[in-house]
Amino acid sequence: MTRSIPKLPAAEITPRLLYEERRDWLRLMASGAAGAAMATWAGREALAQAPGKLAKLPGAKSAVPGAMVLDKQTAYTDAASYNNYYEFGTDKSDPVRTAGSLKTRPWTVSVEGECNKPGLFDLDALLKLSPMEERIYRLRCVEGWSMVIPWVGYSLAELIKKVEPNSKAKFVEFTTLADKAQMPGLRGGSLDWPYVEGLRIDEAMQPLTLLAFGMYGEVLPNQNGAPLRLVVPWKYGFKSAKSLVKIRFVEKQPTSSWTKAAQQEYGFYSNVNPLVDHPRWSQATERRIGEDGLFAKKRPTLMFNGYEAQVGQLYAGMDLKKNY
Repeated sequence: MTRSIPKLPAAEITPRLLYEERRDWLRLMASGAAGAAMATWAGREALAQAPGKLAKLPGAKSAVPGAMVLDKQTAYTDAASYNNYYEFGTDKSDPVRTAGSLKTRPWTVSVEGECNKPGLFDLDALLKLSPMEERIYRLRCVEGWSMVIPWVGYSLAELIKKVEPNSKAKFVEFTTLADKAQMPGLRGGSLDWPYVEGLRIDEAMQPLTLLAFGMYGEVLPNQNGAPLRLVVPWKYGFKSAKSLVKIRFVEKQPTSSWTKAAQQEYGFYSNVNPLVDHPRWSQATERRIGEDGLFAKKRPTLMFNGYEAQVGQLYAGMDLKKNY
Protein backbone atom coordinates (compact mmCIF):
# COMPACT_ATOMS: atom_id res chain seq x y z
CA MET A 1 0.00 0.00 0.00
CA THR A 2 1.39 3.39 -1.00
CA ARG A 3 1.18 6.13 1.58
CA SER A 4 0.85 9.70 0.42
CA ILE A 5 3.18 12.30 1.90
CA PRO A 6 1.40 15.45 3.09
CA LYS A 7 2.46 18.64 1.36
CA LEU A 8 3.99 21.16 3.75
CA PRO A 9 2.93 24.79 3.51
CA ALA A 10 5.56 26.92 1.79
CA ALA A 11 6.01 28.99 4.95
CA GLU A 12 7.23 25.90 6.82
CA ILE A 13 9.92 24.99 4.30
CA THR A 14 13.42 26.38 4.77
CA PRO A 15 14.51 27.92 1.45
CA ARG A 16 17.15 25.83 -0.27
CA LEU A 17 19.55 28.77 -0.38
CA LEU A 18 19.46 29.30 3.39
CA TYR A 19 19.78 25.59 4.05
CA GLU A 20 22.80 25.22 1.80
CA GLU A 21 24.55 28.30 3.18
CA ARG A 22 23.98 27.09 6.75
CA ARG A 23 25.21 23.61 5.85
CA ASP A 24 28.37 24.96 4.19
CA TRP A 25 29.09 27.22 7.16
CA LEU A 26 28.75 24.36 9.65
CA ARG A 27 31.01 22.16 7.57
CA LEU A 28 33.66 24.85 7.40
CA MET A 29 33.53 25.52 11.12
CA ALA A 30 33.74 21.80 11.89
CA SER A 31 36.93 21.58 9.84
CA GLY A 32 38.42 24.71 11.38
CA ALA A 33 38.32 26.40 8.00
CA ALA A 34 36.71 29.75 8.81
CA GLY A 35 39.39 31.45 6.73
CA ALA A 36 38.33 29.36 3.74
CA ALA A 37 34.82 30.72 4.10
CA MET A 38 36.10 34.26 3.66
CA ALA A 39 38.16 33.18 0.67
CA THR A 40 35.09 31.61 -0.91
CA TRP A 41 33.15 34.83 -0.33
CA ALA A 42 35.87 36.90 -1.97
CA GLY A 43 36.12 34.37 -4.79
CA ARG A 44 32.85 35.62 -6.24
CA GLU A 45 34.89 38.31 -7.95
CA ALA A 46 36.46 35.81 -10.33
CA LEU A 47 33.04 35.03 -11.78
CA ALA A 48 31.90 38.56 -12.49
CA GLN A 49 32.30 40.52 -15.69
CA ALA A 50 34.71 43.39 -15.21
CA PRO A 51 33.36 46.90 -15.78
CA GLY A 52 34.17 48.17 -19.25
CA LYS A 53 33.08 44.96 -20.99
CA LEU A 54 29.50 46.10 -21.71
CA ALA A 55 28.10 49.00 -23.75
CA LYS A 56 28.26 52.40 -22.10
CA LEU A 57 24.99 53.89 -20.84
CA PRO A 58 25.85 57.23 -19.22
CA GLY A 59 23.35 59.45 -17.48
CA ALA A 60 23.32 62.85 -15.82
CA LYS A 61 23.23 62.83 -12.03
CA SER A 62 19.62 62.76 -10.88
CA ALA A 63 18.00 65.75 -9.21
CA VAL A 64 15.19 63.63 -7.71
CA PRO A 65 15.26 64.11 -3.90
CA GLY A 66 16.93 61.13 -2.25
CA ALA A 67 18.23 59.64 -5.50
CA MET A 68 21.97 60.15 -4.83
CA VAL A 69 22.91 58.55 -1.50
CA LEU A 70 26.38 59.26 -0.17
CA ASP A 71 27.09 55.74 1.09
CA LYS A 72 30.18 53.94 -0.19
CA GLN A 73 29.28 52.12 -3.39
CA THR A 74 29.40 48.34 -3.62
CA ALA A 75 32.17 47.04 -5.88
CA TYR A 76 30.97 46.15 -9.37
CA THR A 77 32.33 42.64 -9.02
CA ASP A 78 30.16 42.05 -5.96
CA ALA A 79 27.03 43.58 -7.46
CA ALA A 80 27.45 41.59 -10.68
CA SER A 81 28.16 38.22 -9.08
CA TYR A 82 25.99 37.99 -5.94
CA ASN A 83 22.45 37.93 -7.25
CA ASN A 84 18.95 36.74 -6.46
CA TYR A 85 17.55 35.72 -9.85
CA TYR A 86 15.81 32.37 -9.49
CA GLU A 87 15.16 32.05 -13.22
CA PHE A 88 18.89 31.30 -13.46
CA GLY A 89 19.27 29.30 -10.25
CA THR A 90 18.59 29.58 -6.53
CA ASP A 91 22.20 30.00 -5.41
CA LYS A 92 23.47 33.56 -5.48
CA SER A 93 26.44 32.51 -7.62
CA ASP A 94 24.23 30.78 -10.23
CA PRO A 95 23.03 33.78 -12.29
CA VAL A 96 26.48 35.05 -13.25
CA ARG A 97 27.34 31.53 -14.49
CA THR A 98 24.11 30.73 -16.31
CA ALA A 99 22.57 34.02 -17.49
CA GLY A 100 24.76 34.25 -20.57
CA SER A 101 22.01 32.34 -22.37
CA LEU A 102 19.63 35.31 -22.07
CA LYS A 103 19.06 37.12 -25.38
CA THR A 104 18.21 40.77 -24.79
CA ARG A 105 17.69 41.78 -28.44
CA PRO A 106 15.11 42.05 -29.85
CA TRP A 107 13.04 42.94 -26.77
CA THR A 108 9.58 44.39 -26.33
CA VAL A 109 7.45 45.34 -23.35
CA SER A 110 3.67 45.12 -23.59
CA VAL A 111 1.74 47.82 -21.72
CA GLU A 112 -1.85 46.74 -21.12
CA GLY A 113 -4.96 47.10 -19.01
CA GLU A 114 -6.61 50.21 -17.62
CA CYS A 115 -4.87 52.87 -19.67
CA ASN A 116 -5.83 55.04 -22.61
CA LYS A 117 -2.73 54.37 -24.72
CA PRO A 118 -1.70 50.71 -24.40
CA GLY A 119 0.94 49.42 -26.74
CA LEU A 120 3.95 47.26 -27.48
CA PHE A 121 7.15 49.19 -26.79
CA ASP A 122 10.43 48.26 -28.40
CA LEU A 123 13.50 48.48 -26.19
CA ASP A 124 14.99 51.27 -28.30
CA ALA A 125 11.79 53.30 -27.98
CA LEU A 126 11.90 52.88 -24.21
CA LEU A 127 15.54 53.93 -24.09
CA LYS A 128 14.64 57.17 -25.87
CA LEU A 129 11.47 57.88 -23.89
CA SER A 130 13.22 60.04 -21.29
CA PRO A 131 16.78 61.25 -20.59
CA MET A 132 18.93 58.76 -18.72
CA GLU A 133 19.88 59.58 -15.14
CA GLU A 134 22.41 58.11 -12.75
CA ARG A 135 20.99 57.31 -9.34
CA ILE A 136 22.84 55.79 -6.42
CA TYR A 137 20.41 53.62 -4.46
CA ARG A 138 20.60 51.28 -1.53
CA LEU A 139 19.24 47.81 -2.30
CA ARG A 140 18.13 45.77 0.73
CA CYS A 141 17.25 42.08 0.48
CA VAL A 142 15.00 40.15 2.79
CA GLU A 143 17.81 37.72 3.67
CA GLY A 144 19.62 40.48 5.57
CA TRP A 145 22.18 41.80 3.10
CA SER A 146 22.39 45.07 1.23
CA MET A 147 24.31 46.88 -1.50
CA VAL A 148 24.75 50.42 -2.80
CA ILE A 149 24.53 50.51 -6.60
CA PRO A 150 24.74 53.34 -9.16
CA TRP A 151 21.80 52.62 -11.47
CA VAL A 152 21.06 54.24 -14.85
CA GLY A 153 17.49 54.83 -16.00
CA TYR A 154 14.56 57.16 -15.44
CA SER A 155 11.46 57.35 -13.27
CA LEU A 156 8.85 54.74 -14.16
CA ALA A 157 6.39 57.63 -13.93
CA GLU A 158 7.65 58.86 -17.32
CA LEU A 159 6.31 55.75 -19.03
CA ILE A 160 3.15 55.72 -16.93
CA LYS A 161 2.30 59.29 -17.91
CA LYS A 162 2.79 58.47 -21.59
CA VAL A 163 0.23 55.61 -21.55
CA GLU A 164 -2.34 57.56 -19.49
CA PRO A 165 -3.83 55.22 -16.84
CA ASN A 166 -7.56 55.70 -16.36
CA SER A 167 -9.53 56.07 -13.11
CA LYS A 168 -9.76 52.29 -12.66
CA ALA A 169 -5.98 51.86 -12.51
CA LYS A 170 -5.31 51.36 -8.81
CA PHE A 171 -2.32 49.01 -9.14
CA VAL A 172 0.42 48.17 -11.61
CA GLU A 173 1.30 44.52 -12.29
CA PHE A 174 4.73 43.59 -13.67
CA THR A 175 5.50 40.32 -15.44
CA THR A 176 8.99 39.10 -16.27
CA LEU A 177 10.32 36.85 -19.00
CA ALA A 178 9.77 33.11 -18.50
CA ASP A 179 11.55 31.09 -21.18
CA LYS A 180 12.80 27.61 -20.29
CA ALA A 181 15.09 27.59 -23.31
CA GLN A 182 17.01 30.56 -21.91
CA MET A 183 16.42 30.26 -18.18
CA PRO A 184 17.52 26.99 -16.58
CA GLY A 185 15.96 27.88 -13.23
CA LEU A 186 12.46 27.60 -14.71
CA ARG A 187 12.91 23.85 -15.04
CA GLY A 188 12.65 23.56 -11.27
CA GLY A 189 9.64 24.21 -9.09
CA SER A 190 10.95 26.96 -6.82
CA LEU A 191 8.18 29.39 -7.91
CA ASP A 192 5.09 29.48 -10.10
CA TRP A 193 6.41 31.10 -13.28
CA PRO A 194 6.35 33.69 -14.76
CA TYR A 195 7.53 35.97 -11.98
CA VAL A 196 4.90 38.58 -11.14
CA GLU A 197 5.20 41.66 -8.94
CA GLY A 198 3.01 44.66 -8.24
CA LEU A 199 2.88 48.17 -6.86
CA ARG A 200 0.11 50.51 -5.88
CA ILE A 201 -0.26 53.19 -8.55
CA ASP A 202 1.02 55.96 -6.27
CA GLU A 203 4.09 53.84 -5.42
CA ALA A 204 4.73 53.28 -9.12
CA MET A 205 4.40 57.02 -9.75
CA GLN A 206 6.77 58.00 -6.92
CA PRO A 207 9.82 59.56 -8.67
CA LEU A 208 12.26 57.22 -6.89
CA THR A 209 10.69 54.18 -8.56
CA LEU A 210 13.18 53.58 -11.34
CA LEU A 211 12.93 51.88 -14.70
CA ALA A 212 16.56 50.83 -14.92
CA PHE A 213 18.48 49.97 -18.09
CA GLY A 214 21.98 50.02 -16.68
CA MET A 215 24.32 50.23 -13.71
CA TYR A 216 27.86 51.53 -13.16
CA GLY A 217 27.55 53.54 -16.38
CA GLU A 218 26.95 50.48 -18.56
CA VAL A 219 23.98 48.47 -19.77
CA LEU A 220 22.68 45.93 -17.26
CA PRO A 221 24.50 42.60 -17.11
CA ASN A 222 22.16 39.70 -17.81
CA GLN A 223 22.40 38.43 -14.25
CA ASN A 224 21.22 41.82 -12.92
CA GLY A 225 17.98 41.88 -14.90
CA ALA A 226 18.86 42.90 -18.45
CA PRO A 227 17.70 44.60 -20.51
CA LEU A 228 15.37 46.53 -18.16
CA ARG A 229 14.10 46.11 -14.63
CA LEU A 230 12.45 47.90 -11.77
CA VAL A 231 14.35 49.35 -8.84
CA VAL A 232 12.10 50.28 -5.91
CA PRO A 233 14.70 51.31 -3.32
CA TRP A 234 12.54 51.50 -0.18
CA LYS A 235 11.25 47.94 -0.59
CA TYR A 236 12.97 44.57 -0.25
CA GLY A 237 14.80 43.57 -3.41
CA PHE A 238 12.36 40.95 -4.65
CA LYS A 239 9.86 43.75 -5.42
CA SER A 240 12.26 45.07 -8.08
CA ALA A 241 11.28 42.74 -10.91
CA LYS A 242 13.90 41.93 -13.56
CA SER A 243 13.77 41.41 -17.34
CA LEU A 244 10.33 42.97 -17.75
CA VAL A 245 8.07 41.95 -20.63
CA LYS A 246 4.65 43.18 -19.48
CA ILE A 247 3.27 46.12 -17.49
CA ARG A 248 -0.45 45.96 -16.77
CA PHE A 249 -2.69 48.52 -15.05
CA VAL A 250 -5.36 46.82 -12.94
CA GLU A 251 -8.13 47.69 -10.52
CA LYS A 252 -7.48 44.94 -7.97
CA GLN A 253 -4.29 44.23 -6.07
CA PRO A 254 -2.19 41.69 -8.02
CA THR A 255 -0.76 38.63 -6.32
CA SER A 256 3.02 38.77 -6.25
CA SER A 257 4.94 35.56 -6.90
CA TRP A 258 6.55 35.41 -3.46
CA THR A 259 3.28 36.27 -1.77
CA LYS A 260 1.68 33.40 -3.65
CA ALA A 261 4.48 31.04 -2.61
CA ALA A 262 4.57 32.02 1.08
CA GLN A 263 1.98 34.61 2.06
CA GLN A 264 2.95 34.71 5.76
CA GLU A 265 6.54 35.58 4.86
CA TYR A 266 6.24 37.93 1.88
CA GLY A 267 3.48 40.51 1.99
CA PHE A 268 2.42 42.69 -0.91
CA TYR A 269 3.99 45.90 0.40
CA SER A 270 7.34 44.49 1.54
CA ASN A 271 8.61 47.85 2.75
CA VAL A 272 11.97 47.70 4.48
CA ASN A 273 11.02 47.94 8.15
CA PRO A 274 13.37 47.03 11.03
CA LEU A 275 10.33 46.67 13.34
CA VAL A 276 8.70 43.91 11.27
CA ASP A 277 10.64 40.66 11.34
CA HIS A 278 10.52 37.90 8.80
CA PRO A 279 8.88 34.92 10.55
CA ARG A 280 12.22 33.10 10.68
CA TRP A 281 14.74 35.89 11.26
CA SER A 282 15.11 39.48 12.40
CA GLN A 283 15.14 42.40 9.96
CA ALA A 284 16.59 44.83 12.53
CA THR A 285 20.14 44.66 11.14
CA GLU A 286 21.82 44.03 7.81
CA ARG A 287 25.22 43.16 6.37
CA ARG A 288 26.48 45.41 3.58
CA ILE A 289 28.13 43.36 0.86
CA GLY A 290 31.74 44.49 0.59
CA GLU A 291 31.99 45.19 4.33
CA ASP A 292 32.72 41.54 4.37
CA GLY A 293 34.03 38.83 6.54
CA LEU A 294 31.60 36.47 8.16
CA PHE A 295 32.32 38.16 11.48
CA ALA A 296 31.84 41.73 10.27
CA LYS A 297 29.59 43.85 12.44
CA LYS A 298 26.12 44.35 11.02
CA ARG A 299 24.57 47.79 10.66
CA PRO A 300 21.08 48.85 11.81
CA THR A 301 18.39 48.57 9.16
CA LEU A 302 16.92 51.96 8.23
CA MET A 303 13.16 52.52 8.04
CA PHE A 304 12.09 52.41 4.39
CA ASN A 305 15.75 51.60 3.67
CA GLY A 306 16.65 55.22 4.46
CA TYR A 307 14.03 56.78 2.17
CA GLU A 308 11.46 57.60 4.85
CA ALA A 309 11.53 61.35 4.13
CA GLN A 310 10.65 60.70 0.50
CA VAL A 311 8.08 57.88 0.76
CA GLY A 312 6.78 57.75 4.33
CA GLN A 313 3.70 59.81 3.47
CA LEU A 314 2.54 57.07 1.06
CA TYR A 315 1.70 54.93 4.09
CA ALA A 316 0.30 57.54 6.49
CA GLY A 317 -2.33 55.96 8.73
CA MET A 318 -1.51 52.39 7.66
CA ASP A 319 -0.69 49.63 10.11
CA LEU A 320 2.72 48.66 8.73
CA LYS A 321 2.84 45.47 10.77
CA LYS A 322 -0.42 44.29 9.25
CA ASN A 323 0.43 45.63 5.80
CA TYR A 324 3.94 44.17 5.70
